Amino acid sequence: MLLALLVLSGTSACGQKKKTTENFAVVGFYNVENLFDTLDDPDRDDSQFLPDGENKWTPDKYRRKLNNIARAIRAIATENGQFHAVLGLAEVENDHVLKDLVACEDLAKAGFKFVHHEGGDGRGIDCALLYRPDRFKVLESRSIPYDFNSDIEFEYNKEEQAAFSTRDVLMVRGKLDGEMFAVYVAHLPSRRGDKGMDLRARGAEIVYQDAMALMKKYPGIKIAVMGDMNDDPVDASMTEYLHARETIAEMTPKEFFSPFMSMLKAGYGSMEYRGTWEIFDQILVNNNVVNAPAGTLKIQPVEQGKFYGRVFKPDFLIQQSGRYKGTPFRTFSNGEFIDGYSDHLPTYIILSK
Repeated sequence: MLLALLVLSGTSACGQKKKTTENFAVVGFYNVENLFDTLDDPDRDDSQFLPDGENKWTPDKYRRKLNNIARAIRAIATENGQFHAVLGLAEVENDHVLKDLVACEDLAKAGFKFVHHEGGDGRGIDCALLYRPDRFKVLESRSIPYDFNSDIEFEYNKEEQAAFSTRDVLMVRGKLDGEMFAVYVAHLPSRRGDKGMDLRARGAEIVYQDAMALMKKYPGIKIAVMGDMNDDPVDASMTEYLHARETIAEMTPKEFFSPFMSMLKAGYGSMEYRGTWEIFDQILVNNNVVNAPAGTLKIQPVEQGKFYGRVFKPDFLIQQSGRYKGTPFRTFSNGEFIDGYSDHLPTYIILSK
C-alpha cells in the first residue's frame, strides 16, 4: 500500500502516528517530452515546434500540452495529499514554458517556483526544477556542462567531441524543511544507434564527482540525483559510474541507493524502448538520506510497502488504442498530434521524518 494512502487514512498498518505535510515530502521527476513554446529561438533548433514547422505546433496544441502536464502533476498531488516539495523536469525549452506551466489552473495553488539555466543542447531542451518555496529554500544553483575530461575511452574522436552537444546537469542546493538538501537533475545522452554507453557513463561520472565534492564541502548534506538516464538502474553508467546500489544494506557512505533497481527487476517500467519496459526515469539518494538521524527526512517504502520508489501509472497516462497502445500516452503518434502527455511516466519517492 502506498505511504500516501496511509497518510490520508491517518494511521499506518503498524499504528504509527498520522503524518502531516510538515513531516513528509514528495520528491519527483518527470520527462515532459518536448515542452516547447511556439516562438522561434534563433539560437536553437526548434523549427519542428513552430506553427509552420513539421509538427504544426500551434498555440492551441501548446496550451493543451501544458494543461496535460499540469494535470499529471496535480494527480500525483491528489494521490499524496500534497504537491511535490521538489520536482525535476526534463525536456523543457526555456523559462517561458515554465512560467506558463506553473500558472496552469491545476498547479496554481501549489505556488511553484522554478530554477532553470540555459544549457548547451543543440535542440534547446534543458532540465529544470520546480519547488514549493514554503518547503524548499534555494541557496544556490549551477548548470554543469558536459565534458570529456575522463579516463573513459570514448568512441568519439577529438573533432567529434568538440562538436558534441547535450543537456547540462542542473544542481540546486537549498534547505528542504530546514535540512541541507541538494538535487541534481540530469538528462543523459540519448541511445542513438545503440551507442552512447560511454557518453552516459561520463554523464553519470560528472554527477558523481560533483556530488562527492558537495558532500565534502557540506558534511551531512542530503542529496537526490534524478533524471532521464537513458539507461536502466542496472546499467554500467548507474552501477559503476554513479555508484548506485540496489539495497540499503550494501551501501557505503560514498554510494547512492537506487530504489528503482529492484523495481525494474520486479517488472516495473517508466517508458517503453523497442517493445521493452525500462526505468530510465530514476531517483537515487545518498547515504545521508537512507540512514538519516531520527526525526529528520529519510526515504520510506512507498510502493506495496516494500519498494522505495513509485512509477505513477494511472490509466489516463497510458495510450488506450493505436500503434502505441499500452505505452505512455505521448504527444504525437506517427507524426499526428494525439493530445497526449509524454512518452515517459513520472516517478517519485517519499521522504518522511
